[in-house]
Amino acid sequence: MDTIRTALKHIDRSMSDWEQRPPIPFEDFLREVAAQPSATVRNIFQVFHDLVKSHINEGRDEYPDDPESIHFASYDCNRLFVEGTDHPFFADRLFANRLINLVKAFKRGAQQNKIYIFEGPHGSGKSTFLNNLLGKFEQYANTEEGALFETIWRVDRRLLGDFQKNQAKPFLDKLTHLLDEYEFSQAELNEAKTALPSPDYLEIPCPSHDHPLLQIPKELRRAFFDDLFTNAEIKWRLFTEKEYDWLFRDSPCTICGSLYQALLRRLKSPAQVLDMVYVRPYHFNRRISDGISVFNPGDKPIKQHELGNPILQSRLNDLLQDSAAVRYLFSRLAKVNNGIYALMDLKGHNTERLIELHNIVSEGVHKVDDVEENVNALFLALMNPEDRANIQEFPSISDRIETIKIPYVLDLKTEVEIYRNIFGKHIEESFLPRVLHNFARAIIATRLNPESEAMREWIRNSGQYRLTCDDNLLLLKMEIYTGYIPTWLTEEDRRRLNAKRRRKIIAESEKEGGQGLSGRDSIKIFNEFFSTYSRKDQLINMSVLCSYFSKVHPELGEALPNGFLDSLQRFYDFTVLQEVKESLYYYNEEQIAREVQNYLFAINFDLGTVQTCRYTGDRLEISEHLLTSIEQRLLGNGPSAVARASFRDSMQKEYTARTLTQEILAQGLPITETSLYRELFERYVYNLKEKVLDPFLDNENFRRAIKDFDSPSFKSYEKKIRDDVTFLLANLGKKYRYTPNGAREVCTYVIDNDLARKYVRS
Repeated sequence: MDTIRTALKHIDRSMSDWEQRPPIPFEDFLREVAAQPSATVRNIFQVFHDLVKSHINEGRDEYPDDPESIHFASYDCNRLFVEGTDHPFFADRLFANRLINLVKAFKRGAQQNKIYIFEGPHGSGKSTFLNNLLGKFEQYANTEEGALFETIWRVDRRLLGDFQKNQAKPFLDKLTHLLDEYEFSQAELNEAKTALPSPDYLEIPCPSHDHPLLQIPKELRRAFFDDLFTNAEIKWRLFTEKEYDWLFRDSPCTICGSLYQALLRRLKSPAQVLDMVYVRPYHFNRRISDGISVFNPGDKPIKQHELGNPILQSRLNDLLQDSAAVRYLFSRLAKVNNGIYALMDLKGHNTERLIELHNIVSEGVHKVDDVEENVNALFLALMNPEDRANIQEFPSISDRIETIKIPYVLDLKTEVEIYRNIFGKHIEESFLPRVLHNFARAIIATRLNPESEAMREWIRNSGQYRLTCDDNLLLLKMEIYTGYIPTWLTEEDRRRLNAKRRRKIIAESEKEGGQGLSGRDSIKIFNEFFSTYSRKDQLINMSVLCSYFSKVHPELGEALPNGFLDSLQRFYDFTVLQEVKESLYYYNEEQIAREVQNYLFAINFDLGTVQTCRYTGDRLEISEHLLTSIEQRLLGNGPSAVARASFRDSMQKEYTARTLTQEILAQGLPITETSLYRELFERYVYNLKEKVLDPFLDNENFRRAIKDFDSPSFKSYEKKIRDDVTFLLANLGKKYRYTPNGAREVCTYVIDNDLARKYVRS
C-alpha cells in the first residue's frame, strides 16, 4: 500500500501549477494583460506563429553580406516535426521557407477569410506533416508559454437578488420534471447532478471560447486600453499594428453578447457585469474536437448540428426571469472557434465540408437555427493534385483559398537526412564520402523538370561546366535549392546571380516535385541498394551506384534525364580530384606571399636594376628570369612569351592605377589587403594545386605505398614517399571526413583512372 500511495503522490506532484490553475477574475486577468500583453493578447493565428517561432530557430543565411541575398535561409525544423513524434516529417529548405513566410503573414495580421491548403502528391508526407504539426500545437497551446484564454461567466445570484433559500425546492422540482421529460441517460443524469446550482453563482462557460477581452463592448475598447496601458510603445503597437486588428474588430459570441446585455439591463453597470467574467486557459483536445477538429474523407457528416444544455438553459431562464434573454444554443463549429479546423484530403465528405466552409470563411458567421454564430478559426486542408477538380467547379471559393506546395523533397541534404533517420546514422560509414549524397541527387533528378527557363537565362554557356554539371544544369539547380552557391562558378556567372534571378530559380520549385520517385519509392529503393551492397570490408563507391541505376535496375536509369548519370560521375571525379590535390598541397604560403609582393614591386622597374622591395625588404635583381619564374606559377600551363608580356603589362598598369594610388596611398591598406594582391595569391595557390599530383602520376611506388599504408611493408618505402602519403591520407580524413580505408580507396581511384590528366583545366 505504501508503494501505491507513493506512486499516486508522484502523479500529483507531476501536475504543474499551470495545469491546476482555477479560473481567475477578469480584473486579475487585466493585471496580467498589462504586465505581459504579448503573451495574453493573442488569437489563434498569433499563437500558431509563436509555436513555429519557438520550435524553429532563426534561419541561417550562408551569405549574409551578399547584397543580392533573397533571405532563402536554412531552418532547422526538427523540434517541430521530428523530435518526440512517432513518424517524423522532414521539411526541406524550400518547404521550410514557405512555411515560415506563411506564419510571418499570420503575425502581421494577414490571415483572415482564407482556407490554407497544403497540396502535394501521394507519398510527399502531407498527412505526417499535419498530424505532427497539430500534435505539437496541442502540446504547446496547453502550456503557459502557448496559452490562449477563454471566457467563463460566474453570474452572482446574490447580486441579482433572485435566489432565496426557499426557491431551492421549486428549482429542484422543476429540474426533476425536466429530467423525466427528456429521459436523460445515466451519464447525463450524473452530469446534471454535478450541474446543480451553486448557492452563490451560476457558472456559464462560453462554448465559442471567446477571448475575455472581447467581452468589453467594442465601442469602449480603444478608450479602455488607452487607460489600461501606461507604456507608450505597447499602446502604439496595440493601436497601429495589423496583428491586433482582431481586438478592435471581433465581437463576442451571441451567447456572451446576449448575457452581457441581459445583465446590463439588470445591473445598469458595465463594470459590475464584467466582474462576473472569469478567465481560464483554453484547453485544446483533438480527440474530443475541443479547439482542434480533424476530419478524414470517410468521416460521415454529423446529423445533430445544434447543441445546447437544457439544464443550464433552464437555470438561465429562472435567473434572468426571461426565457428569451439568452439562448444557450451553438453548433459543433463553436468548439473550434479561435482554434484549428483541419480536413485530411479534399475528397469524399471533406469536399462537402469545404463547400460548407465557404460562407463561414467569407463572412465569419453562420446560422444556428435563427441565431448567428461567430467562427474565426485557422482552416487547414490537405489536397492531392488530382483532387483539385473537386473544388474547381466552385469558382466562388477559389479566392478564399491559399495553396502551399508540399512536394517530394528537392533538397539533397534533407533527402540524405531521411535515409539517416530511417536506416541509422551509421549508414554513412558504408559509403565513400559524397557517394551517399550522389544517390540522393539521382533520386531528386527524377523529380525536377528537365528544362529550366530560369537556369538557361542565368547560365549563358553551360558547356564550360561540362566537368561539374549536366547539360540541363540540374546538378547546379540542386545546389541552389540547398542554399549553396558553388565555388566552381565563373566570376561572371556569380555576379549574374542577382536577387531577381535567384527568386526566379526558387519560384520554379513550385512546379517541381510533383512527379518522379516519391518519398516512399526512394526509401524502398535505398533499402534494397544498401542491403545489397553494404559490406564491412569494402565501401560503396560511384561505380557501384552507377551500375545499380544503369544495369541492375535500368528502369531507374530511364527515369533520369538523358546523360545525367554520366554527368554525376564526372562531377564526382572532378570533386574527389580537387580533394586529393587540396590534401596533398603543403607549399609554404608565407613564401608564396613574399614572391607575389616581390613581383608586384619588381614589375615597376627596368630589367638589370637592383632594388630593395619596400614590402618584404628583400634585395631583388630585376631580371627576366625572376619575373618569368613567378609568372609561370601565376599563369600555369606553360604560358608563351607573348602571353607573359601581356600579363606583365596589365598587372603593372593595374598596380599603378589602382593598387598603389587608391588602395595603398589613399586608403592606407597594406599590400596584402589589396584586391590585386589577393587575386595573384589565389592564382598562385590554384596553379600549384593543379600540378601537385604531377610528380606522383607515373610513380608506381607512390600508388603501392598508399595501398600499403598502415601495414608493416609501408616502412620499406623511402622517407619522402612515406611522408607524402601520410600527409595526404591524414588531410583527407581531417578536411573531408574520409576514414583511413576510404582515403586509401579514393587516392587509388584518382591515380588508377588518371583523373589528374583527364581533368586538366585550361
